[in-house]
Amino acid sequence: MSAAQAEIEDALYNLRLSIKEKTVPILSTSADPAPTDTVTDLAAASYISFNINEAHRTFSLTSATRFAPDNKPIDLRSCYFAWLNKDASVTDYFAAVQTLNEELPSGAGGSVQNLTFAQKIELIAWLSGETESSDSIAAIDSNAASAAAGNAAAIAGGKGVPVDRDMKRTGAGKMVDARLLQIYDGERRMGDHNTVLRGTKNIDFSPYRKIAATFLRNRPSDSKSMPQSLPQSAALVSNLQRKPTKRLEPIILLSPSASSLLRMGNIKTFLDDGVFTPVDAASASTNMVRIQRVMPTISSSPMTFILVDSTTSFKPTYWSRVVAIFTTGQTWQFKTYKYPNPAELFSHYPGVYVGYSNEEPPENVLNLGRGVLPVKVDKWTGTDKGRWRDREVVERIWGRIEEGMRRGGWTKDGPGMVGQQPGR
Repeated sequence: MSAAQAEIEDALYNLRLSIKEKTVPILSTSADPAPTDTVTDLAAASYISFNINEAHRTFSLTSATRFAPDNKPIDLRSCYFAWLNKDASVTDYFAAVQTLNEELPSGAGGSVQNLTFAQKIELIAWLSGETESSDSIAAIDSNAASAAAGNAAAIAGGKGVPVDRDMKRTGAGKMVDARLLQIYDGERRMGDHNTVLRGTKNIDFSPYRKIAATFLRNRPSDSKSMPQSLPQSAALVSNLQRKPTKRLEPIILLSPSASSLLRMGNIKTFLDDGVFTPVDAASASTNMVRIQRVMPTISSSPMTFILVDSTTSFKPTYWSRVVAIFTTGQTWQFKTYKYPNPAELFSHYPGVYVGYSNEEPPENVLNLGRGVLPVKVDKWTGTDKGRWRDREVVERIWGRIEEGMRRGGWTKDGPGMVGQQPGR
């Protein structure tokens, strides 16, 4: 097998190439996935597929990769999860690894490995293309092996590793100090009081609560700070039993136009299952659809999205929960919206236009500007076989929505500044 062919069939190389091409991989439970085998939860997946330049390659998430710090190969699931959490802090990443390992079924094939800070930034730099080689990634051909040996010599001499080999020859390359990486690798991982108390499993503190209530009951009550009819122990129990604040669900607006390819009757099949089907007249009468989706950079738990095609029952506060607007470019759709002017509307909310792959977007869609993402799906041929490209389109749409939610300050409990510009 030639070096070029070996590189093409390498899982880590395909992950790097998909990041470069901005093509979202597809997670599935089968090595030869059908549309019904695809999943969005990394804990439920066993395989990952890359669709790059019309080539379709599938790899097991438990397969070992060429990334082997300390000569211990890291599995593909751990590498992909590290990339998904590339912007997470050390504490958040450690907590996310713990959460995913708890969600993995016993048959998934082992646990996700928690990379150290130095290992993580080394892997992310190579996957993103910031570096062309890594001392922890085994080379495939002789040229890469020579480069890795050169980097090892640079580290041994304390000179660092060049971020870009060509830039280093011109004197413009940035350097990463090897001694600094060694210091990071030797740091002790710190956690907040929640992670320290929680440990590796949930702990029941109810017996200690009863002991605390006994001491509080014996303390003299302060009539100024608390009514005599409500002892401090009762107030403590009341606070502990108080229900948490209800989570606000994000809202996606669909186009009510009859010419829209996506309506209330087929939107769930498209966004949830990743398959485009014609609108089903029997189910088109529904006025609301709920879809659950994991947004990795926002919450590790699935978030519930509400989809509607009308703002008739909208309250003013609902607009802060809108995260996407599907449109056909017809401006009458926006007359009842918070911002009737399309230019202003799509500067606050991400827009999406879905058309057929053999047709160009209409001029009225192009006039809406860069705030609207145009995507294309293949025409319906009477069967859902061979429609794996639909999943790619769906992942692009969800990626756009997640990016807008992250910029708007969304958390698992609700919005931050979605629908507003800072300072307004």
